[in-house]
Amino acid sequence: MWSTKIIDNQRVWENFVLASPQASFLQSWNWGEFHRKLGHKVFRLGLFQGEKLAGVGQLIKISAKRATYCECPGGPIIDWENHSAVTSFFAAIRTVARQEKTVFVRIRPNVLKTPASLAQLKQVGLIKAPMHLHAETTWVLDLSPSAAELLQAMRKTTRYSIKKALQLGVEVVQSVAEEDVQTLFNLQLQVAQRRHFAPFSQRYLLTQFQTFKADNQIQLFKVSYKGKVLAIAFILFYAQEAVYHYAGSSDEVKFIPASFALQWQAILEAKRRGLSRYNFWGIANTDNPRHRFAGVTLFKKGFGGYRVDYLPAHDLVIKANYWLVYFFETLRRKLRRL
Repeated sequence: MWSTKIIDNQRVWENFVLASPQASFLQSWNWGEFHRKLGHKVFRLGLFQGEKLAGVGQLIKISAKRATYCECPGGPIIDWENHSAVTSFFAAIRTVARQEKTVFVRIRPNVLKTPASLAQLKQVGLIKAPMHLHAETTWVLDLSPSAAELLQAMRKTTRYSIKKALQLGVEVVQSVAEEDVQTLFNLQLQVAQRRHFAPFSQRYLLTQFQTFKADNQIQLFKVSYKGKVLAIAFILFYAQEAVYHYAGSSDEVKFIPASFALQWQAILEAKRRGLSRYNFWGIANTDNPRHRFAGVTLFKKGFGGYRVDYLPAHDLVIKANYWLVYFFETLRRKLRRL
């Protein structure tokens, strides 16, 4: 009844992903191409019921110091309520993982977190992962209201900061120039130093930008004041969503509300493209003011919107030494206060 095979046709893959309410740029063809260019093996599995494509899952093989594993962010995209389909698909995933001699497979479906959806993962034999896989708690803005209505719904201080930036003469420019990725990298280093996290490499950022740029799925938004760039960000455009993905800002940004102007122009661009949602991406999963992401969470919530909790990352255990990885990642999560 069910069969699986590798999908090597971009149009077939994209048509299925884009038609699904679970669509995410993390399961896009270009996300796989981006990783392939980084040197990772990519497996695009399709689940078929007869001749009909019924599910997809993009597996990315990662070789890290702690273990070799496969990850499937934003997927698999499948009818999770069809236990027969899910069981068959995970049998195929397990086969690929064993052939590639991986220790585990980590997934983070683009499905809302509910008791029922958590139970479905448990039924397949998955366990909650000790670390996240991309943003699991996000902040999303509905773009259906008019621009004036969106402004009115914002926190008063956010609306004021946008207006102040415009009054000061802050300039927001959209760019697809690859040299601006260097600027993003440099400003990201400043943010990493302020917030104490490991930044992405320049190669990582440039490769991702080049890959999505080919299909007009990415844009850089650059904010300047008196000729100096104060903030810059990647915005990804995929399916019905614009995603605020990577960003960097100068140490001087606290004096000029550049980041507020950047977000507002990105929101307007998403509306111009006819998209239905603007995803601010990850926020803290608690209102604790001492959380390491409390500041950025407060910033994002100021634009209005609502919280979305996706299913947390889960692991399919392939080898027994997975439990050493589990212990190591649990310790690392606690040390990083994630």
